[in-house]
Amino acid sequence: MNQKAYFGEFGGSFVSELLVPALRELEQAFDACLKDEKFQKEYFHLLKDFVGRPSPLTLCQNIVSNPKVKLYLKREDLIHGGAHKTNQALGQALLAKKMGKTRIIAETGAG
Repeated sequence: MNQKAYFGEFGGSFVSELLVPALRELEQAFDACLKDEKFQKEYFHLLKDFVGRPSPLTLCQNIVSNPKVKLYLKREDLIHGGAHKTNQALGQALLAKKMGKTRIIAETGAG
């Protein structure tokens, strides 16, 4: 929300002034959670046991004709609810919980 939000002459924060206090609170909580070992442990525990991360790599031996070439597929299709959406929603919910919030308004994606 300040100078660090710029990339050269581009960027910045263009939001209603009414949202600035809430965004500052969110930024402070996010920065604190990045350094909070307990928060990180809970987040990665949920990613592993609920989401299924890290998703497995599968060796596809029958697709490539050259035996020196190894082709792997990262199985994002095995992630509950889609790969990036679940990660994002989980992080937002955990951060809101840490902040003592009881409601979340979040982007839902294209569908």
